[in-house]
Amino acid sequence: SRQICIFLLSTYTGGEPAESARWFYTWLQDTVSDFRVQKTLLSKLNYAVFGLGNSVYQEHFNSVAKDTDSWLHKLHGNRILPLGIGDNNVVQSENGGLEEDFVAWKGRILRVLNLEITPSHKPVDNEVNVAPSKIKVKENVIHEGKITSESSDNSEDEETIAMKKNSTIPIKNDVVDVEDLGVMLNNLGKAKADRELEVSTLQRVQAGPKTSISSLKKAELRDMVTPSLKEALSKQGYKIIGSHSGVKLCRWTKSMLRGRGGCYKHTFYGIESHRCMETTPSLACANKCVFCWRHHTNPVGTEWRWKMDDPEKIFNEALKNHYGLIKQFKGKLGHLRIRTIILFCKHNGKNLTDFLGVPGVQTERFKEAMEVKHCALSLVGEPIMYPEINKFIELLHGKEISSFLVTNAQFPNAIRDLTPVTQLYVSVDASTKESLKKIDRPLFKDFWPRFLKSLSALSEKGQRTVYRLTLVKAWNAEEIEAYANLVGYGNPDFIEVKGVTYCGESKASKLTMENIPWHQEVLSFTDKLVDNLPEYEIACEHEHSNCVLVAHKKFKVHGRWHTWIDYAKFHKLIAEFASNGGKNFDASDYMALTPDWAVIGHPAHGFDPVETRWHRKKNNKDIGGC
Repeated sequence: SRQICIFLLSTYTGGEPAESARWFYTWLQDTVSDFRVQKTLLSKLNYAVFGLGNSVYQEHFNSVAKDTDSWLHKLHGNRILPLGIGDNNVVQSENGGLEEDFVAWKGRILRVLNLEITPSHKPVDNEVNVAPSKIKVKENVIHEGKITSESSDNSEDEETIAMKKNSTIPIKNDVVDVEDLGVMLNNLGKAKADRELEVSTLQRVQAGPKTSISSLKKAELRDMVTPSLKEALSKQGYKIIGSHSGVKLCRWTKSMLRGRGGCYKHTFYGIESHRCMETTPSLACANKCVFCWRHHTNPVGTEWRWKMDDPEKIFNEALKNHYGLIKQFKGKLGHLRIRTIILFCKHNGKNLTDFLGVPGVQTERFKEAMEVKHCALSLVGEPIMYPEINKFIELLHGKEISSFLVTNAQFPNAIRDLTPVTQLYVSVDASTKESLKKIDRPLFKDFWPRFLKSLSALSEKGQRTVYRLTLVKAWNAEEIEAYANLVGYGNPDFIEVKGVTYCGESKASKLTMENIPWHQEVLSFTDKLVDNLPEYEIACEHEHSNCVLVAHKKFKVHGRWHTWIDYAKFHKLIAEFASNGGKNFDASDYMALTPDWAVIGHPAHGFDPVETRWHRKKNNKDIGGC
């Protein structure tokens, strides 16, 4: 039979199959184990399996594909090609990425089909042209964590099989013309070399990413951002910088440019949202949080294993791209008729928005936006992973740009070594080991000790520190007492309690609107939390962001809250810190009075009265934000 089944299988959290493959995976597992089923059940099945995984998850790397390939073979299925290993980890991937691995495997399977179907062994029209260096002849397969030779029911030896697979000369009844023997022996030698290379590659994949960056040759380091990843992030509005950084306009930057209100950091800390740049020097992260609104398109890792760009380059390109995005809000050809502008864009491949601008942008706000004053290092990924993060922060402060850095509490040493920032956040997404594993889906096996050490490291920082709690109904919204216990580890200055934002349906997340708490539910949770924290009180709220700020009572001076930041004072202090060899200062040295409209209980509910409240007419989702 010429019928062939090709299985493309991904591995989900904990080594589980994707939902769409769960029934088949379970059925196949049961069938293999059922003594009542004949082991020759699939003897007429021709099959090939390709796994989609990430070798960063060492324990479960491509486990679903490996199991399926093994079980099909145990039921006497005819494996026409060894298991294909697709690796989304560009550092470990044999061909430089998941898609590249698949292209190479696809080329090999088409070549196998061509040899079987075409008697003359000549290439067919639809054969994929893949460079020989990208195609590895795999004669060994990983099964159940071990490298095993591919079993074969026929009696042909390895050399004969290799000759048939690699020769373009027809072989009938194993009779070969003498003049063709030299060509075939040459092909055999190449096949053996390919097999040796494949064995070493599979061993490297099996071992996982344990090699430190210092032991990697410079030539082996790859870009973090692959072409497919760049395309995916670009569609989401990101501007990619170099090989591992990015910048994007926050929805609140757009809002405040039009005088429609700022973000919660404007309410809580006094930043000017239209002058805030949201960026990251590392698109990679050590978690795969279920509520991530970045659609899990960013790479993952536990250490830096990619090419590294210079911090000056990232800094300059971030500003350049940010200003480029801001400029799109001001039209370039506003004096021309709309029809003329449309025709111009159509014939020149330009974006219409670049020339029309955005309605309602205030001239004064636009001018101010062209001078960044704040930087939110919370865009995507884990900025603290970038080895030159301290230098990057110094460049920000050198231009009097305040720094708001968010970390996911998995790198305690990096937190300790971090230079002072304006405000340091730690994401506290759960209060127990079990719920943290379920919500953040961390890569580190010792994620819980790392989490607690990161919180403790926060208490050693002299500057403003924040716990960032994201509430997800039915996941972590009932662990109030456990959250209160975690406060003792880091003794943060502030605790932000925010309801998770619904980002639409996603194959990578099971969250629905039922998991999104109402603002009153967030307030209720926060009330119960501060009942367990005698040193803290609720200070502010930003109803529009579904966010509440809990502050340490030391920021309540003479009965009035001082959660805002004196940015001029901070830059003066940080300059003295840099020039005087590390002169210490703390959060109380640069605090400022919180305006009445931002304080909890005010009728404004955190909305700045100088702004104009805007109510959407359509139910369009804008998930951008920091």
